[in-house]
Amino acid sequence: RCNPSLSLWVLLLTTRRIGFTIARRLAQDGAHVVISSRKQQNVDQAVNTLQGEGLSVTGTMCHVGKAEDRERLVSTILSVNVKAPALLLRWGRGIERVLLDIKQGSGKLGAYNVSKTALLGLTKTLAVELAPKNIRVNCLVPGFIKTDFSQVLTEDPDLEEYLKKLFGIQRVGKPEDCAGLVSFLCSPDASYITGENIVVAGCSPHL
Repeated sequence: RCNPSLSLWVLLLTTRRIGFTIARRLAQDGAHVVISSRKQQNVDQAVNTLQGEGLSVTGTMCHVGKAEDRERLVSTILSVNVKAPALLLRWGRGIERVLLDIKQGSGKLGAYNVSKTALLGLTKTLAVELAPKNIRVNCLVPGFIKTDFSQVLTEDPDLEEYLKKLFGIQRVGKPEDCAGLVSFLCSPDASYITGENIVVAGCSPHL
């Protein structure tokens, strides 16, 4: 459902996390995907894997804290010659990291809440500011998603069963549960959706 001329910037950490799964889904749906990571080996691994599946992807290393890396990434994206690029920023610490901190008694939930709340507010602000330019801004808010990073939690059967009972759908989420939503948001079907923080967590955020 994606525009075949679509270019996507994905920050990914390993090939078994949400970012990689989103990149694969968008490429499968017809997008040309530009993959980025702070480590060149991650970029190479992801690009080689997806190109081996016959998908249209390129990649470049980028540390968003370095101006020269950001400029190279933008140049890479523009070199694809796309008319309507979509930019996806996969921002660091997920809920699985918080659950692990709680399990280990580190007490970092306050800082997590502040940083995540700021990100949700930024989505709303950017959506308003960029709407006159016909640029949409939406935020994916994953709940507990089963990845290699959260494996330390799912290896504990009692904790995994507790999480399943906590979630309304009675299962732990998968990266694919996020990928389909992002593909929809990047498609023409979502052309009138902006400023939304969409929770993918197996339950209502109001519960």
